[in-house]
Amino acid sequence: MSGDAVAQGDGAPRGRECEIADLLVFIKHAGIRNTVWITADMHYTAAHYYDPNAAVFQDFEPFWEFISGPLHAGTWRPQQLDNTFGPRAIYQKGCSGAQRDDLAPCFGLQFFGHVAIDGVTEVMTVTLKDVDDHALWSTRIEPRMVKWSRGSARVRS
Repeated sequence: MSGDAVAQGDGAPRGRECEIADLLVFIKHAGIRNTVWITADMHYTAAHYYDPNAAVFQDFEPFWEFISGPLHAGTWRPQQLDNTFGPRAIYQKGCSGAQRDDLAPCFGLQFFGHVAIDGVTEVMTVTLKDVDDHALWSTRIEPRMVKWSRGSARVRS
């Protein structure tokens, strides 16, 4: 949690979190599916799953957030997650508790992500990698199917 980040602390949305809440409500009520957030410039790598059932604010569909970057900058410890939107840290890597924040790039804790979407199945594979291109963590996300409301054809959303 930080004064210059979205997380404003546990509880109901406040500050910039109100804008995120408005966006999440719009996405849900517009029927937009398969939303994935890609975040950079957090100085560590992580995969977070946001679940309305674990959140204080619950008017949204579950979604993933993947974090990596920036390349060749100081590395920080993963940040504390607040309960406003119910994030769960599935994977995180950055400085350890014994290391100081803003650890120089020469220590090798630089990260990037790779996203691949299969053209036939539309399955998205997200892989978080280190500076040496080693896969640290990966997941496959199946698209959710919905029926098109104006006909019988099934479409991916």
